[in-house]
Amino acid sequence: MEFRIADTFTDSLARLTGDEQKAVKTTAFDLQLNPAHPSMSLHRIEQSKDKNFWSVRAGSDIRIVLHKTQASLLLCYVDHHDKAYDWAARRKLETHPTTGAAQLVEVRETVQQVIVPVYVQAELPLAPRASSPPKLLFAHQPDEELLAYGVPAEWLADVKAATEDNVLALADHLPAEAAEALLELATGGKPRIPAPALATANPFDHPDAQRRFRVMTNVAELEAALNFPWEKWTVFLHPEQRQWVERDYTGPARVSGSAGTGKTIVALHRAVYLARSNPDARVLLTTFSDTLASALHTKLKRLVGSEPRLAERIDVASLDAIGQRLYKAKQGPVKLASRQVVRQMLERASKAVSGHRFSLHFLVTEWEQIVDAWQLASWHDYRDVTRLGRKTRLPEPQRAVLWAIFEQVRSALAAQKLLTHAGMFTGLATVLAASKHPPYDFAVVDEAQDLSVAHLRFLAALGAKRPDALFFSGDLGQRIFQQPFSWKSLGVDIRGRSRTLRINYRTSHQIRQQADRLLGEQTVDVDGNADTRSDTVSVFNGPPPVIRVVKDESEEIKTVGAWLAEQSSAGILPQEFGVFVRSAAQLERAQEAVAASGLPFKVLDEHVETASGHVSIITMHLAKGLEFRAVVVMACDDEVIPLQDRIETVGDDADLQEVYDTERHLLYVACTRARDHLLVTGVAPASEFLDDFRLGVQE
Repeated sequence: MEFRIADTFTDSLARLTGDEQKAVKTTAFDLQLNPAHPSMSLHRIEQSKDKNFWSVRAGSDIRIVLHKTQASLLLCYVDHHDKAYDWAARRKLETHPTTGAAQLVEVRETVQQVIVPVYVQAELPLAPRASSPPKLLFAHQPDEELLAYGVPAEWLADVKAATEDNVLALADHLPAEAAEALLELATGGKPRIPAPALATANPFDHPDAQRRFRVMTNVAELEAALNFPWEKWTVFLHPEQRQWVERDYTGPARVSGSAGTGKTIVALHRAVYLARSNPDARVLLTTFSDTLASALHTKLKRLVGSEPRLAERIDVASLDAIGQRLYKAKQGPVKLASRQVVRQMLERASKAVSGHRFSLHFLVTEWEQIVDAWQLASWHDYRDVTRLGRKTRLPEPQRAVLWAIFEQVRSALAAQKLLTHAGMFTGLATVLAASKHPPYDFAVVDEAQDLSVAHLRFLAALGAKRPDALFFSGDLGQRIFQQPFSWKSLGVDIRGRSRTLRINYRTSHQIRQQADRLLGEQTVDVDGNADTRSDTVSVFNGPPPVIRVVKDESEEIKTVGAWLAEQSSAGILPQEFGVFVRSAAQLERAQEAVAASGLPFKVLDEHVETASGHVSIITMHLAKGLEFRAVVVMACDDEVIPLQDRIETVGDDADLQEVYDTERHLLYVACTRARDHLLVTGVAPASEFLDDFRLGVQE
């Protein structure tokens, strides 16, 4: 007998309290070991139309709903007695007649109307109102096409009657593969129709079914599935995403999308696809930081752990680590100058050159973003360079004074035989441009919005304009480390090969909708490529985010502590909480808040290693790559975000916009780490950014 677990089971399990979850997991382990044991006390659910639904007790009032046949046992759902039985009464497990996939289908005749979620502020029937008929989204889609997407036949009429007002509510009643396809259609996409299964095939073997029902071969697999249900998303691609993974590109390509749309998963699968499709190829899977590279490596192991030879051909490391490795192999050992060393050189040179009033902060940023980034080697280069991202106007006499300072720093670096990271990558780019045999056939780059000029120059040389050689994933709205610059000017032109993911799988509609207010509907890069957020949709609903602005830090600590305790009692486990602050200065405040909840916690460092049984406390700059069921963003005070120290160091009012943009991006990144629940707090006067958040948010 095959023992399976449905995603509806893990989703419902997550909504129980911690003690209830423990009891359910114990019962699930016992079922896996011996489902026929008399202690299981299985009872057929008579009110269900599917006579293979049974219940088993997991505590005084908790019932697990099973689908049991001679060939398999499937854990379907768990809840309190009445809710569990009601769920089973409205569901049936069947094989879709068109796709051949196993589906848990809601019985249509039990649903009188679909209630539109709270954020719409109305209750609308599935059928359109006769008085003023709204636009029907799928009225012109052939029945055969809708069936091929996995829509159950009994729901066809409702799908044909769906409008923008009720499509999300309708999606909640449909099998997930059908809901995802409809949402893509609603946002202007064209989902691929999967090949139908053979009539003799096991309906659980269909790709759509494998995404929903997982076979558990041993207790260890079951334990992992129950403790870390979200890991399934690193294994299976969503239909909208697969087409971008398996496409051939004539040049560099980029997949973008807001937080939670699966960009990292696309990048991961793209690397695997390239390695699998090109048996002799070497594939680089990389990103801008060691922390994110480590996370990519972990996900890769989950995806291809059973294919060690394939994994060996995919090199996962940060760009800086790859750069140092290649430089050593091709040009010998490299001595890199730290930022602190360069800062000291700039300070000494600044004192040695008279006739200027430039602050050390301005000199550091001008060096990092212009002189070193573009590897300017002469006065003429600096005099004529276009200072993208640096809005402070510099007449030629001022530039001459600045170059006298920078020339001294360049000389000091050369005298000590030191290279900056930008210098290292520029040297590598020169070597690669002259090489007939690149070290990698393909490079896949995640979080590409935070690449530096030097990184991209190196990647451009690595790709050498070969088809499929470069693939990027990123979100302009999450750029927090780099000034904008032109990719096209460095030979990486993605125009015509840039695609935006529109379906959010990680973050609830309510959280995504509010977080997007921080950024606006569209972000545009220097080359004119736009990321649009207005047509993004989430595949699930949740409670609206909560904002609390309080009078002092003591009240904020109590507020956050009480909220964490409340969510914990509702079933959220400690490791499913993330608490974010702007910088290290607010970490102690966050620790006191979590301590007030009675939950254990761990403050994450640059390694970003979460701990089971502990709340994670993190600064916003380390947020990327993380996700939690419930998130608190604390200390959103005036002068904390945007950070007053950054504002005060701006040399010209024109540069303020870039500071404000990256600070907004920071808050956006932190808020979008949340899946189901989000609390944002601050002490009055609160951050001006919260004004963008307030509309439609609970306070």
